[in-house]
Amino acid sequence: MVNNNQFLELLLQKREKLSTILQTTAEAAATVELDQSRVGRLSRMDALQAQSMSQESQRRNEQQLLDIEKALKRIDNDEFGDCFECGEMISPQRLELNPTATLCIECATKKERDD
Repeated sequence: MVNNNQFLELLLQKREKLSTILQTTAEAAATVELDQSRVGRLSRMDALQAQSMSQESQRRNEQQLLDIEKALKRIDNDEFGDCFECGEMISPQRLELNPTATLCIECATKKERDD
């Protein structure tokens, strides 16, 4: 049996940490504005590459935050820890490593092989 309170606390901590990260990194992912007269081509490329990396990091963090919100909703609905594919319980060890997991290890492995 999964202890939902343990995972609720873990998910709330992760949500708070990600929210803070998203707030502080939003500026780095913003549009790059360069003074074209003073910045060389390589500097512009570096700035655009850094912006692109920041935007991708921001996107991944936003997706993680959405996954956390979905997991919190599953806790509220008393569905947390149930595999979406087979309906069996996801092992507590798997949930400790990834509390947003929606598939048991067997179904996740099968899905990876099929994809």
